[in-house]
Amino acid sequence: MALHFGILDHSTVFPGQTPKKALENTIKLAQLAEALGYERFWVSEHHDSPDIAGSSPEVLISYLLAQTERIRIGSGGVMLQHYSPYKVAENFNVLAHLAQGRVDLGIGRAPGGLPRSTKALQKGIVQADSFDDKLAELVQFVNGAADEEHPLAGLQANPIPDIPADIHLLGTSISSAELAAKLGLPYVYALFINSDPEAALNALDKYRNNFNRAKGAEPKAILALSVIVADTEEEAAELAGTLKSIRVTLASGKTVNVGTLEKAEEFARQAGETYETEEREIDIVKGTKETVRKRLLELTERYGIDELIFITAIPHFEKRVRSFTLLKEAFEEQTV
Repeated sequence: MALHFGILDHSTVFPGQTPKKALENTIKLAQLAEALGYERFWVSEHHDSPDIAGSSPEVLISYLLAQTERIRIGSGGVMLQHYSPYKVAENFNVLAHLAQGRVDLGIGRAPGGLPRSTKALQKGIVQADSFDDKLAELVQFVNGAADEEHPLAGLQANPIPDIPADIHLLGTSISSAELAAKLGLPYVYALFINSDPEAALNALDKYRNNFNRAKGAEPKAILALSVIVADTEEEAAELAGTLKSIRVTLASGKTVNVGTLEKAEEFARQAGETYETEEREIDIVKGTKETVRKRLLELTERYGIDELIFITAIPHFEKRVRSFTLLKEAFEEQTV
């Protein structure tokens, strides 16, 4: 089984860096990914976060497409709950014209920030459609026009491209898997957020078993996970550190994952609700290229997937470059 690889970059502003430097590093990583033969390079969307420069994936994608030639460039993902599906479709239809066959539209369900930024993004919205309805509408606009059952039947998000952006749904739950299956979309399970193997297996099984093949598509599952590759096991362990994820559950039942207890407290403060937290260690695939290759092959077999998207939180740019280079070498050397 041939494996396909991609990279998801958050444009993180590490200590001592500027946002400008973080964005420059994202550009360099995209060009490196293309040179190494990675299949796709995605950027994320985060708001009101001084340590992440990637707040506008559409803008960054357009620049990255202009700075590369072959690799697919996309979002991981656009937080659709904040936006008009029609406008998102227009943005990505323009991109699909400018770089034909190279554009991915990854859609996320999370807010991408704390309640304060959500209020700012949704200011003026009188009545918001459900996320499920928004995604179904987006699929229509990216692939042509609103159908006869839509209140604005026949409306098009011009310009309509010959090769539309590939829409992927990102998620960590059975509900997101069921939605991707219902709409016949590729599904990306974010193992770097929810590393519970049972939850991942249940979501991926639900996706495959319920996939809607009415439009001729076949299920396509991708695993997104944290990876660190170094020249020695000791260096990889040191680079990984003790990264943790904090799951916040508000009194209203809403849940979100953040990086620190301080962010959890701030999220609850802005939401104006009491909350509970659950601290989880992030499952990072780490080690030398031999170790990492073995673990990744085990994961692909366990989850029945043939494509992986890698995330790394290494704060040193040169070591991130080294990690992605070693990662690609680990698999190329076995095929020589």
